[in-house]
Amino acid sequence: MTSNQRLPASLTPLDVVLGALLNDLAPITPIELPFAEVLGCVAAEMPLKASPPRDIAMADGWALRSSDLVGASSYSPVPLMDSPVWVEAGEAMPQNCDCVVAGDSVDASGPLTQALAEAIPGQDVRRAGDDIAAGSIIEAGRCIGPLDLLVARAAGLETLSVRRPRLRIVNVPAASGGTVELIFESARAIGAEVILDHAASRDAPAIASALDISGSDLLVVIGGTGLGRTDATVTALAQRGTLIAHGIALQPGRTAAMGHIGKIPVVALPGAPDQALAAWWALALPLLDRLSGRKPRPALSLPLARKVASQVGIAEIALLQRGADLWTPLAVGDLPLEIIARADARLMIPGGSEGFAAGVPVDAYMLRA
Repeated sequence: MTSNQRLPASLTPLDVVLGALLNDLAPITPIELPFAEVLGCVAAEMPLKASPPRDIAMADGWALRSSDLVGASSYSPVPLMDSPVWVEAGEAMPQNCDCVVAGDSVDASGPLTQALAEAIPGQDVRRAGDDIAAGSIIEAGRCIGPLDLLVARAAGLETLSVRRPRLRIVNVPAASGGTVELIFESARAIGAEVILDHAASRDAPAIASALDISGSDLLVVIGGTGLGRTDATVTALAQRGTLIAHGIALQPGRTAAMGHIGKIPVVALPGAPDQALAAWWALALPLLDRLSGRKPRPALSLPLARKVASQVGIAEIALLQRGADLWTPLAVGDLPLEIIARADARLMIPGGSEGFAAGVPVDAYMLRA
């Protein structure tokens, strides 16, 4: 049996393919999720209540008015007109009290309660709104981490508003070992809600029937994009929807394909782990970032330790290792798994570039937090 899949005479530039899919793609509607489900998700804008809502004690001691303690010392105690109130750290301050003094700064052993030390306004007190000012917001587009949850809990929230894209992955049988797990885990790590399906076999009808877009914002197919006798994913995509491009000017990952089924974008990744990973970075991540409303990913700019050469007309992915204020290139366009394991960052070399000279600063994206 011979595959009907063929690459076009000329590969489609990466920016052209992405432009075709990103043009009409908008961020999805936010949903409310409990804290246990939001790590890694992208926040939607959410107003926060002031925290603390009122003044609280920051130390154990006596809650007093600083104006009542002027001139107080152990040699010159100042009688207190009102009995002081003992507070524990974290408790709300009594009305009209603006400071907390240590337990031995008040003498209550005699008929009169006396202050033995001065204090300044606000001493050992956290004012209302000091942690979170009234009118503060969780900024939209921010990737939620543990520190964001700390702030949200302090604001009294129990859920957060996030944009979590629903990603359906369809595995075509015989995809290279580890590729499906790699993409599944990569998607989960960036906060996507992931559903994993499997085509019953590698033929076009079986793959086409597995291309289910229900409840999905993005469909990713893994395997079957090449020119082998049993490769039929691109044929199946063309049968089920609209094929935008097969054969991307991307190395590795040139046999990747993209299209639509209805309004849902579809990315078909090669089955080999290095090619799938490259196509995931170059094609799928930009779509997920747009769907989640994520702000541009931060890049680290460092000069190259040595020259990186690239083919003109092909966007190539280079893997870099971080040294002492330098990027050291490890591989370009061919990404062995051992190099992937050692790499600290990835660099996209545009198709119109011949590469970068040694010493030129380049923006690379970290592969690990």
